Amino acid sequence: MQALTLSAAFVHAQTERDNIHTAAEALGGTERIQRIKTLVMEGHGKQPNIGQNVTPDSPLPDWNVREFKRTIDLVHGRMRVEQHRVADFPFSMANDVRQNMVLDGAIAYNVDASGKAVRAPAAAVRDRRIDMLGNPIAIIRTALDPQTKLSHLRTQRNRVLVDLTTISGDDLTLALDTSTHLPASVSWMSFNDNLADVVNEISFLDYEQVSGIKLPKRYVTRINFRNYTSADILVSKNTVDGDAGHLAAPESVKAATPPTASPIVVEVVQVADGIWWLADAANHRCVLFEFSDHLTLYEPPATQDQAIAFLATARSIVPSKPLTEMIVSHHHFDHSGGLRTAVAQGLTIISHRGNEQFFRELIARPATLQPDQLAQHPMPLKFRGMEDHLVLKDNSMEVDIYQVKDNVHAALNLMAYAPRQRIFTQSDLYDAFWYRHLWADNYAKNLAMRKIDFAKDAPVHGKIQTRAEELQTIEATNRSAGVK
Repeated sequence: MQALTLSAAFVHAQTERDNIHTAAEALGGTERIQRIKTLVMEGHGKQPNIGQNVTPDSPLPDWNVREFKRTIDLVHGRMRVEQHRVADFPFSMANDVRQNMVLDGAIAYNVDASGKAVRAPAAAVRDRRIDMLGNPIAIIRTALDPQTKLSHLRTQRNRVLVDLTTISGDDLTLALDTSTHLPASVSWMSFNDNLADVVNEISFLDYEQVSGIKLPKRYVTRINFRNYTSADILVSKNTVDGDAGHLAAPESVKAATPPTASPIVVEVVQVADGIWWLADAANHRCVLFEFSDHLTLYEPPATQDQAIAFLATARSIVPSKPLTEMIVSHHHFDHSGGLRTAVAQGLTIISHRGNEQFFRELIARPATLQPDQLAQHPMPLKFRGMEDHLVLKDNSMEVDIYQVKDNVHAALNLMAYAPRQRIFTQSDLYDAFWYRHLWADNYAKNLAMRKIDFAKDAPVHGKIQTRAEELQTIEATNRSAGVK
């Protein structure tokens, strides 16, 4: 304890820049670090699929990262991340994926399997720039740059913390170990539609000596929500000043304009009296039910912007009646991204009781980076919980809401059925565009259990179909994918 106290006192007696130089010396020397041209890290690991666990309190499912390679060109500000990852959980879309993501200064681009390079959105530039700083050599070199602003030196347990603002305007916090003086972690904030302000932290673990400098053999990334790990990469080989390959953006990429999001256009399809299916080009849909004195919407879309557009469209369909309720089928992030918007607009949230605490945690999070509607107009969560079966009914409409039983994808999922019109709606039980239908039997079992014989399924993902059309799609897709 005395050694730790003395070390912390020594650290605090120095300035921010003194601490950076001390860390540089601990890594292998300031001059040696500044002479490094390239770094290559190769390994494997896992990337937990945040917001996609079976229940809110279940372990996160993992992407198994079988191959991982990060190449950093420190001289030119370039980086390539190549990885091959496979889903270690039932997944109906691409479950064996190879990614090749590159940063060249102010240009981000991706390379597909055929070798074609395509410019990435402008937001990817900042994400990859910060990702490149998630390395002790890269962050210390940046901190040594006189144009980097250093501030707010402080100690926290066995760490000394220094805030950095880079020449590009990125704000990060570097943590140094008070006993070894090595970089322990780097953290920064980002915005997420579900989580609002997110603190991301990459920890540098298990240092080894390579070519006269110290480099981690493990990188663990966590976020400040339930202490979730978002990546855990084990480095099997660190290379200093090796061949970085060709990282410069091709001329075709440089000439291309970064892609931008298309305006959200909501298509409205009336599927029966008092029931409308709302859809956009991003494969997100909602279903609106008209009751005698109010409207109820099944499912918020995946983002705040989508939620704003869908809620406005829903209100415009029957402007004489207020939209008062939203059924949230389950907690997965692509189905609860509009939750904060719905709460801000005063809607009562109907969902399984097992989702309530998770939703309350989402609603309670601050949004300072990009103040969303809930941050601008704080509202409490009005929650109506259910378990096996809930009936919403008046003279105009009846909707039966059922919990989906024994589903390996989402255990607390809710499906809805309007028996008078025989209109069914579901989320993640079936999608006509899936690559494979892994729980088709479970879908059929739940329909039989609830005695649902629908005329049309108006789903949250996919397209409107009859049950016969769905069965044909399931058979053809699974046969093509080799699923029995």
